[in-house]
Amino acid sequence: MIKLLTNDTLGLIAGALTTLAFLPQIIKTYRSKSADEVSFATFTMFAVGVALWDLYGIKIHSIPVVVANSITFILSLSIVIMKVIFSINKK
Repeated sequence: MIKLLTNDTLGLIAGALTTLAFLPQIIKTYRSKSADEVSFATFTMFAVGVALWDLYGIKIHSIPVVVANSITFILSLSIVIMKVIFSINKK
């Protein structure tokens, strides 16, 4: 049987799609200079969870898990940072 995608290729595609899903939220938040609709608790817990997935990927030596979760961590953390900055600027 022909293998259509290797495990790493499948992981990289899945990681790219789930990671890129954050870009519209980041763009919207940055352009509007408002993160009122963003839940601080949700994105903080998500960022911590992604960081833990990243550590897991490092432990099991999985490039797709490490790459996807490192980028996702940075993107989710940027939303948390914008939430804090825009909330401070609003006051």
